[in-house]
Amino acid sequence: MFTKIILASQSPRRVALLKQMGIDCLVMPADIDESVLSGESPTDYVLRLAKQKALATLKKLKGEHADLPILAADTTVAMSNEIFGKPENDADAFNMLKKLSDSMHQVHTAIAVAFDGKLESILNTTLVQMMPLTDAMIEAYIANNEHNDKAGSYAIQGLAGNWIKRIEGSYTGVMGLPVHETAMLLYKMLR
Repeated sequence: MFTKIILASQSPRRVALLKQMGIDCLVMPADIDESVLSGESPTDYVLRLAKQKALATLKKLKGEHADLPILAADTTVAMSNEIFGKPENDADAFNMLKKLSDSMHQVHTAIAVAFDGKLESILNTTLVQMMPLTDAMIEAYIANNEHNDKAGSYAIQGLAGNWIKRIEGSYTGVMGLPVHETAMLLYKMLR
């Protein structure tokens, strides 16, 4: 498997998960428009963004580091086909968490790898059941600022992990990089 890649993301969680997999990375975040297209499903949305991030980073490199694969990922939270992206502000985070309270929702993470003239992608979906939350619980969580820059306004690996009753799927997928699917996609690119 690859021991070094280019990561088209500045997520410290993704860097840590790659290190856990024995992979070092050069962090080169992609700058793309992350707006949802009209009528776009949550799964189509994350797959499109992951691919666009990989291609944008590839274009930016202009042949530099051509021996390294570019890995990009995108994560979103969804419920009843509604996409819960990163919160715009504290009020947006409060409203998201209020909707996710006492729910079963999906966390979709798409991974895309660009290497050797190929672009491959894979999708991981995990079901997450959250306990009922009071307004005071949500306000205290927001006061810790852990919700910032998190899809759905929460991080399962942080304080909000206390609220998760169960998951069906990949814990690391909810964190933003499902390690099994990532490894399989990187192995596939070597063939």
